[in-house]
Amino acid sequence: MKKLPLIALVLLVASTGFSQEKKPRNLPAFDSKRLHFGFTVGLNTMDLGIKRNYDAENFAYADVSRILPGFQVSIVSDLKLADNWNLRFLPGISFGSREVTYYEYNSQLNHQAELVRLSNVDNPVALGPSFLDFPLHFKYRSDRVNNYRPYLVGGLNFRYDMSAKQEYDSDSNEYLKFKPGDLYVEFGFGVDTYLRYFKFAPEIKLAVGLRNIVNETGREPHIQFVESIDRVTSYIVMLNFHFE
Repeated sequence: MKKLPLIALVLLVASTGFSQEKKPRNLPAFDSKRLHFGFTVGLNTMDLGIKRNYDAENFAYADVSRILPGFQVSIVSDLKLADNWNLRFLPGISFGSREVTYYEYNSQLNHQAELVRLSNVDNPVALGPSFLDFPLHFKYRSDRVNNYRPYLVGGLNFRYDMSAKQEYDSDSNEYLKFKPGDLYVEFGFGVDTYLRYFKFAPEIKLAVGLRNIVNETGREPHIQFVESIDRVTSYIVMLNFHFE
């Protein structure tokens, strides 16, 4: 029994040495490029952080009731700044879906009771943005080990919702709108994987919106849908696959 820790240590050292064993490198000159291009496809989920205005007259409790998966595509432009630093511009387009449901609210019980079902009102409110994305990121990469190179990425992204309208559509039952433009802080991590003919990189990233995106202009006769919300912040989780 006393030998077990020693055996475990030997096995750990042996496995570490095996994992770091040098193997033939794919694309050995890839990282020497000053500028290279590629494309990205990915999946996303879009959520909302809602700060409610409990002092509003005829208050209705708003919450995100359902989050549906979306997708995005973009073009990769990568500029090498140093051995471990890159500057990346990834313009593209992303689609997503989220629903906001309004509930009756009992201030005495301090919780939502039943769904608000007002006549001629869409509830839940479907909000399916179609974003134009303009992200500018810094990428810090570790030293390459065989055909793998983990990295961290972070930066800003301006998104513009092409589906957002400033005015309410008279032919619809819309009673809540979001502003079209928002600035996001984004950060994540991934692994550059060097294949025979190209570099492949799976990446997980979180985006946090900085602006209050709710449109303060309500629509009669149900302006409480807007007045019951003080602030809305957008959150997006992305799983991207880069091909470069």
